[in-house]
Amino acid sequence: MGDVLAGFHAAWEFESDSVLIRFERGIRTPKLFQALGERRIPLEAIAGVTLTPGKRGTVVLHAVPRAGADPLMEAAAGQLKEGGDPYRLVLPTDRETLAEYYADELRAALTEDAEPPERYLVAPPEAPLHFKAYDGKASFDGKAVSFRWFWTGASSAKWKAGDQTFPVTGLSGVEWRSPEVFEGHLRLLRREPATAQPAQADQDPAAVVFGLGYGPVHESLPFAASVLAAVRASGPTPVTAAPRRDPADIADRIRHLGELHQAGLVTDEEFTTKKAELLAEL
Repeated sequence: MGDVLAGFHAAWEFESDSVLIRFERGIRTPKLFQALGERRIPLEAIAGVTLTPGKRGTVVLHAVPRAGADPLMEAAAGQLKEGGDPYRLVLPTDRETLAEYYADELRAALTEDAEPPERYLVAPPEAPLHFKAYDGKASFDGKAVSFRWFWTGASSAKWKAGDQTFPVTGLSGVEWRSPEVFEGHLRLLRREPATAQPAQADQDPAAVVFGLGYGPVHESLPFAASVLAAVRASGPTPVTAAPRRDPADIADRIRHLGELHQAGLVTDEEFTTKKAELLAEL
């Protein structure tokens, strides 16, 4: 191959062993794409390719990532909105025939190995990285994650514990909950915690919480992916935690959601949708 297919917000350059994705930096380009800049996706990191109709006279070329191949998608755990998925290239319909050609070429070049690879095949965002959460500043230098608490947002439990530093060698993985949904956070999962980690992220010194514009996807997700890649490189396969299913915890979250709804901070539709999602975790 070696050709370039340009779409909205990105251009894909097809090479013999990979696809180089270059993201635009325009004002309408999703901020996550701008933060990523460009990414080289080896063909062995792609599980499949689809071409489907999009919205308002577009088609979407989607390279489906192989499970366990990309730390960014591993950390995202299916929480990215369609418009923020870096593996989707949106094109005008007049390029559908060309897109179909490249989709067929990609499919022919893919292997049939569907098992998760032993290592990440896509390079993570490079450290050092940092971002401001609601209750503290998170920093990662490639070897350790540090949390420095803000007096305006941190809980008394976090103030009592003090600022925290976690070497990646002591971590088993990360838990990222998108700031675009209810109660987003970044939690570090420790290999051998002295005590069980609190269920609520705002009470856990190994977590920072998002909200009110703090911890946006384009800052917190690349951060989580970089930490996850460093954890895997330091030892056994890292863990990306599934949503907690403690009934008492879910009941508290629904109660909090109801308070936000009554205060007018959450719409009827948002309340109904999120409540259903929480109940589904039981």
